[in-house]
Amino acid sequence: MGERVEPSALVGGDGHAVQLRLERCVAALRRMVDGGWFDDHDDTVGMEVEFDLVDPLGRPRLINDAVLARLGRADMQHELGQFNVELNLAPRRLRGRVLRECESDLAGVFDRCRAAIEVLGVRLVAVGMLPTLSAEQLTAEHISHSPRYELLARRVRAARHRPFSVRIVDGCEPVEFSTDSVAPDAATTSLQLHLRVPPDRFAAYYNAAQSIAGAQLAVAANAPYLLGNQVWQETRIPLLEQLLDTRRPKELRRGAPARVRLGDRWIDDPVELFDETVRDFPPLIPTLEAEDPDVAVDAGCVPGLRELRLHNGTVWRWNRPVYDVQAGRPQLRIENRVLPSGPTAVDMIANAAYYYGLVRAVADDHAGDPARWEQMPFAVAERDLHRAAREGLAAELSWRGVDYPVDRLTCEILLPAAAAGLDAWGVDPDDRDRYLGVIEARVRSGRTGAAWQVETVRRLQERGLDRIAALHEMTRRYVEHAHTGAPVHEWPVS
Repeated sequence: MGERVEPSALVGGDGHAVQLRLERCVAALRRMVDGGWFDDHDDTVGMEVEFDLVDPLGRPRLINDAVLARLGRADMQHELGQFNVELNLAPRRLRGRVLRECESDLAGVFDRCRAAIEVLGVRLVAVGMLPTLSAEQLTAEHISHSPRYELLARRVRAARHRPFSVRIVDGCEPVEFSTDSVAPDAATTSLQLHLRVPPDRFAAYYNAAQSIAGAQLAVAANAPYLLGNQVWQETRIPLLEQLLDTRRPKELRRGAPARVRLGDRWIDDPVELFDETVRDFPPLIPTLEAEDPDVAVDAGCVPGLRELRLHNGTVWRWNRPVYDVQAGRPQLRIENRVLPSGPTAVDMIANAAYYYGLVRAVADDHAGDPARWEQMPFAVAERDLHRAAREGLAAELSWRGVDYPVDRLTCEILLPAAAAGLDAWGVDPDDRDRYLGVIEARVRSGRTGAAWQVETVRRLQERGLDRIAALHEMTRRYVEHAHTGAPVHEWPVS
């Protein structure tokens, strides 16, 4: 939900009118897709990177207002917690040296921000879940001073009608708590990858992204700790799926879908996803804009469909469809939300390269009939996402009906496919080899960000530190290693 909306803009007491407008927005989108409004297309990518703010000892600093004021960057904004900020990298064509350019931009942000905010006693860190967060920092009063986040928190709470509960008991250490706010969502930070695609290829790319979600996550896990407990390798996944579940008991009993999920089936076109979002989820941010979508389309004007965009932004699919208008041109994108933030710029661009290459290779693979994703039940893709989140590199994942250990699947099958996919995009071969080489080295060494964190904490505890002290020392070291720019598989564990 990236757009600003004031509480005064909400429509109260006329849910039927809001629902009708949302349905008309979907109908207008269908007319645009069928009428070829998206034919003027470029293959472009974009990235959103969420960061935490910490002091030199790795403790959270709840001062994002001061940090953003100090930086004065139009491409950085608030995130949910007062210790979070978000960076938006400008969209680029997916070809040539795009990956190297993205790494250069991201590393440059690290360097420039570090110099600018040292006076505040704060550093940026990219990590899937900040290990030093305590329950006291994950409360409603520590949500960012931003109307959209304050509004969203209130609306989610009102929709649920009862406290939020999290119960993850199948990890290394169980964690269970209740809260009256979505504030613990701020514990999670992610790397969100955007891919602009034409409507006639949207379903292929979207289904491909769904089918590889587990494979992506297994090699990129970076969130093993929550409230002092070692939980899953990627604890973000179960935390968000449970915390942002707005369903009431009667909706749970009838099997209503959750707002955070991978999905329940393969799709045939993009509009059905927006239609499903409108049909299945009551709007948390009900608005009515002056623009009439039918009048706009009839006049040949690109409609903003802002009601639909706001509503879509409150359904957190792990792969989210996006309608947007840029420079007066409509576009459809897939927003891949599976990956954690961090650890370094090169790690994140390597994760991006793996995703963009693999999703292209799978989408293009029509040698088999049916398509690759149709060769397995959708439930297997969802199962593999959770296996990867729980076990990381130790998981076994399915490919063409066969279960493989992650290391073998990645090195023998998926990395060659990702390389072919990057070639199909026209990515520079040296960059292809550089970033996919980072993934291979990470897998062969067995060292993701999560694995490094767990091993470092274990060794610190063996030397006599208690868990909380070990988490603080590990986080301090994490920040220092990350600022060297070296990929995580090269970090020492001592």
